Amino acid sequence: MPTGTETLYLSRQVPPVTDAAVDPATLAAYGDTRTQTIGIFRKIEGLLAAQGYGLKDVVKLTVFLVGDPNLGGRQDFKGFSEGYAQFFSTAAQPNKVARSTVQVAVLANPGFLVEIEAVAVKTR
Repeated sequence: MPTGTETLYLSRQVPPVTDAAVDPATLAAYGDTRTQTIGIFRKIEGLLAAQGYGLKDVVKLTVFLVGDPNLGGRQDFKGFSEGYAQFFSTAAQPNKVARSTVQVAVLANPGFLVEIEAVAVKTR
C-alpha cells in the first residue's frame, strides 16, 4: 500500500435475519438473494462507518453466491446485482468496485445465499 493509507478488511459478512418467526436455518429466515445482498451491504456500511470509512472507500468485493433452489440451483446474479446497485454506482456513491463473484456449493448456514468480503482503503 502507498505511504499514508490504511486498509480495512471485512470478512464473512452474512445476511441478517429478516423473519425471526421461522427457523434460522432456512431461506425463509433471510430472504432471497436480493434481500440478503441489501442486508449485508447495510451491515457493511455500518461496520465501515464505525471505523471511520464509507462505501466510497471500498475498493474490492469478493462475493460468494449459493445456487438458489428456486432457480434450479443456479446463482441469482441478477438478484445480487439489483442489491449491489442500491449501494454502488449511484449518485450518492458513484464509485464502481472491483469484484469477484463466484458460486459455491454451500455456506455455513443453509439459509444463506450470499456472503461478502470487502476491502476498504483510505488516506490517513
